[in-house]
Amino acid sequence: MPMLDSYLFFNGNCAEAMRFYQKTIGGQMVSMMSYGESPDPEQCGAEGKDRIMHSHLLIDGRNLMASDAPPGQPMPAPGGFALSLNYPSASEAGKVFDALAQGGKVTMPMGKTFWIESFGMLTDRFGVAWMVGGGQPAGQPSK
Repeated sequence: MPMLDSYLFFNGNCAEAMRFYQKTIGGQMVSMMSYGESPDPEQCGAEGKDRIMHSHLLIDGRNLMASDAPPGQPMPAPGGFALSLNYPSASEAGKVFDALAQGGKVTMPMGKTFWIESFGMLTDRFGVAWMVGGGQPAGQPSK
């Protein structure tokens, strides 16, 4: 069966974003290669050599991958989707939510919902939308 994972595109700040996600969410940075380190470093010219051609963060068996757009080919802001994180406890979810929200915009503050103990939505400082939940599903006793 295939595995569906996420691939993000940035406009020159992919390395910063992926290192921030690793620090905030955890995981192992499997790879991060710039265009300048690729087998064909001239494909992006001198102005693109430090941009990220491919990065791969492994988070608990799931893959978050990303790259920068080549110079002169800007990516529009992502829209119409969000990355979803779910944690066993509301406190874990809250810590990650607060870290992702720094410099970004909270669109739904963390709080109790009819489906889970704690849930919130935000767009981080890199323009990526997140939905973060944690704790027991509604109607179930806390552990």
